[in-house]
Amino acid sequence: MSNSKKKNMTPTQQEYQKLAQQKEPPRPVLLNCLRAFLVGGTICIVGQAIQEMFIHWGGFDKKSAGDPTVATLIIISVILTSLGVYDKIAQWAGAGSAVPVTGFANSMASAAIEHKSEGYVLGVGGKMFKVAGPVIVYGTVAAFVIGILTLVFKGGGGS
Repeated sequence: MSNSKKKNMTPTQQEYQKLAQQKEPPRPVLLNCLRAFLVGGTICIVGQAIQEMFIHWGGFDKKSAGDPTVATLIIISVILTSLGVYDKIAQWAGAGSAVPVTGFANSMASAAIEHKSEGYVLGVGGKMFKVAGPVIVYGTVAAFVIGILTLVFKGGGGS
């Protein structure tokens, strides 16, 4: 067999991608959206219930109940992650479990658990904050920009 025939038998990258797309099973977009909506909505309902508990039994007002509610959701997420439950929920729900604060807590806890064998400083701390770093930087920069814009458009705040 000559070299020219061997080259013709191997598909080009474009041909291979086209063939792979034809063989790929269709994605259940509507079902995925429904799952994301159900799980994301359930997380929000649980959060609202926790907030109502802090208001009624914890002596918080509506504004101050937000912080302990978020902290409670984070703790629940970390516990479910450490038990392996949150990852199963996330696999089924997709973005519905990734978008709320519980998804961020899951990402950090998963990184910490996965790299525990490398030590607490370089493994747990290093990998956990590798995930959190961009979010913290973005939040800080966004807060700075919003603060500057507020200062410019509302005035200096002097007396």
